[in-house]
Amino acid sequence: MEAIRRLTHPQGLEYLLIDTPLCRAEVYLQGAQLASFTPKGAAPILWMSDSEHKKPGFGLRGGVPICWPWFGMHEQADHPQHGFARKLIWQLVDQQQRADGSVLLTLELPQSAMPSQFWPYQCKLEAQIELGRTAEVQLTTTNLDQLAFSITQALHSYFAINDIHNTRVHGLQGCHYLEFGEQKVDQQAFVEFDAETDRVYQGVPLQQKIECPNGTLVVERSNSRSCVLWNPWIAKAQRLDRFNDDGYLDMLCLEASNALDDAITIEPGQSHTLATRFGWE
Repeated sequence: MEAIRRLTHPQGLEYLLIDTPLCRAEVYLQGAQLASFTPKGAAPILWMSDSEHKKPGFGLRGGVPICWPWFGMHEQADHPQHGFARKLIWQLVDQQQRADGSVLLTLELPQSAMPSQFWPYQCKLEAQIELGRTAEVQLTTTNLDQLAFSITQALHSYFAINDIHNTRVHGLQGCHYLEFGEQKVDQQAFVEFDAETDRVYQGVPLQQKIECPNGTLVVERSNSRSCVLWNPWIAKAQRLDRFNDDGYLDMLCLEASNALDDAITIEPGQSHTLATRFGWE
């Protein structure tokens, strides 16, 4: 069997199925989205909603959506939440199977696909996805314009943690975060969950660990001084589209980001690469 196969979902979306001695994964061309990732002989690392229909034009509820060129709600109401990159079709420009068994995919979002009413700048947007025993997603923005521009962004990773009631996140103690309009400092040795959690941490270390019933996940970031921690809990789970009422029980988002004061300004001719890497300890 080929290690990398290009297939079409029954709803019409094209995706790459990666099956190697190291892992099994799916990457959708819409959004350049790593939708599933399971190291061989281990539990799945990424979560996908059981209610996700995978129809074209909808950002997939799970995996690692790419939020770009802004994260969250835009100050202009007609701009789509989390930008537009996650709903557009990217082009696969390179695929490699390396000697160590890992796979490297390179995808680009064509300039012609970027809606000029939301994004009037010339740029190159590239995603590289490396899949082995661990996974790494890199998002590189290159400014090809004559003017500087600023972005916020996130690699919106949904992790499969099996039981939110028995999950802890380590590596955030002493960090400042914004939640529901309030600035706070995390004073605890680890974060536990008993209510809706929607935090943007700032000035955080580049590694956290998620301790859950399936094991301990190591989550690393680069070129990112902020990260997002999210679980919708009971009430919000019932309001979310393509999200089961009990879906909050077995997922947790811990996202590499450039958000709030961590916004990135890119000068003409310059590039910025945001990256996340994760795997079982």
